[in-house]
Amino acid sequence: MSLVTEIAPAPAHIAIEHFSRLLSLETDCSDVAQALKEGADFVLLHVIGTSAAYERGHVPTAIHLNHREISTERMAEWPVDTVFVVYCAGPHCNGADQAALKLARLGRPVKIMIGGITGWADEELPFATGPEAGQFQQVA
Repeated sequence: MSLVTEIAPAPAHIAIEHFSRLLSLETDCSDVAQALKEGADFVLLHVIGTSAAYERGHVPTAIHLNHREISTERMAEWPVDTVFVVYCAGPHCNGADQAALKLARLGRPVKIMIGGITGWADEELPFATGPEAGQFQQVA
């Protein structure tokens, strides 16, 4: 028996419940890129850093909203059923977790884009620069 199988895998019904719950809370860079290409049905939030850091490079279409600035007043800009996808610098950063918690506490539907900027770069997906959210351009 290996270290992998020493503890038996969960029964299918438990695995289905677990992975369904997990996927209801997160998405990945590739799925976000595909959705942006097709016309996203969510608002993408870059929730870390300063405006200067955002301008140096962010995911196209993402709006810069530092997680510390998330409030009822700020979120009133969007209908209450708007789905938000938040991302931060990457696995070493908890800004997306903090933003997701704040949004959930405000009753807003939210998912985290796992991997953040680091994951986006690893997938060799395009970045936007400057103060505007910009459009998503598919990489050739």
